[in-house]
Amino acid sequence: MPSRQDPHRRVVITGLGIVSPIGIGVPEFWKAALEGRSGISAISSFGDFPLESYRCRVAGQIRDFDPRRYLDESQSQRLDRYAQFALVAAGEAVAQAGLRMDRGDPHRVGVMVGAGMGAMMMGEREITQLYQSQRPHRVHPNFIPTITLNSASGLVALAHGAKGPNLTISTACSSSLHAVGSALLSLQAGAADAMIEVGAEAGIQPLVFAGFCNLRALSSGFNETPTQASRPFDRARDGFVMGEGAGALILETLSHARSRKAKIYAEVAGYAGTCEAYHMVIPKEDGVEMADTMTRALRVAQVAPSAVDCINAHATSTRKGDEVEIRGIRRALKARASRVAIHGTKSMIGHTLGAAGAIGVLVGALTTETGQVHPTINYDDPDPECALPGIAAKVQERRIKVTLINAFGFGSNNATVVLKRFS
Repeated sequence: MPSRQDPHRRVVITGLGIVSPIGIGVPEFWKAALEGRSGISAISSFGDFPLESYRCRVAGQIRDFDPRRYLDESQSQRLDRYAQFALVAAGEAVAQAGLRMDRGDPHRVGVMVGAGMGAMMMGEREITQLYQSQRPHRVHPNFIPTITLNSASGLVALAHGAKGPNLTISTACSSSLHAVGSALLSLQAGAADAMIEVGAEAGIQPLVFAGFCNLRALSSGFNETPTQASRPFDRARDGFVMGEGAGALILETLSHARSRKAKIYAEVAGYAGTCEAYHMVIPKEDGVEMADTMTRALRVAQVAPSAVDCINAHATSTRKGDEVEIRGIRRALKARASRVAIHGTKSMIGHTLGAAGAIGVLVGALTTETGQVHPTINYDDPDPECALPGIAAKVQERRIKVTLINAFGFGSNNATVVLKRFS
């Protein structure tokens, strides 16, 4: 195996898994995405916690998730919701890829997880109970191993017997796209033959939700019409809608995938991660830094901007964020920007924070394989600052050879991954 990174060591995607507000499992999710179905709904309450004082009262919630259907009793009762999502999505991806540790060296299979918030459900619950009861001995004995950000990566490794590199990336909303990129680099470096990559988040909790509300980042004008709240690139957008869920991918070296005769969805051809070093929350408004990230990823992939066919945009539905991303796309692709299909998955499922990048790559893989570009819903009145011909409120049928996936996170963190149609 090569001892250093080899950019010519091809890496492919062989398995997909998802838990989302519009479907659990890839078939259900993809059908709903192509139909343009919204998974945004009103939050009735946070248990006994009233919602009247929250500016935003809608979210992309997974209402039909019963962990007992997918996990054993201890996992369904003791694990945080985000870890449960991660296990279910990873389980689907591993099964779909036919990846088995007993048919190879488990030390050659690693796990890479991206998460921005982690185990917030258990964290909020335990800290509330501690201060209310003032009984430290009542804190859950597994509190620490459950809330550490690497809890999901450890649990996924345990579930599948993966003994290779095991890492967690946390860069806010770009977490799991950086995790995809890090998995790519690990495979190119010869550190593993396959990587289970997961992005997971379950942050729809009273404290986290209040924090985003008070940051004035969430939509507040569509509380009575939740399905219309997430509207990337539309003139009426007024903030993002928080979502939850998990996306999982199996990345393998091409030689390893071929040795197993595995189905290949797409090739992961390039990745770039940068920091704008500009502001903790606001992107640099001229789009230069986002353009630079896309350009660097294309250069790594040895793909010309004129060859890009589709972009799964970060597209959170914030006023500035959407504008800046389109400026970045125009700078990076120049004339090609007017011919590229651009879509926003968050229009249907909300912003899943640290899970968004992995879900974006999953969508990119399906788009590249099928040639179907799912709609960006609620794109009713295009904002002139964001309008490009390739953004559409209906399914587009195209031959896709190259897809970009963007994710931009707090802390000025930018990431882009390049997928190629496998041939």
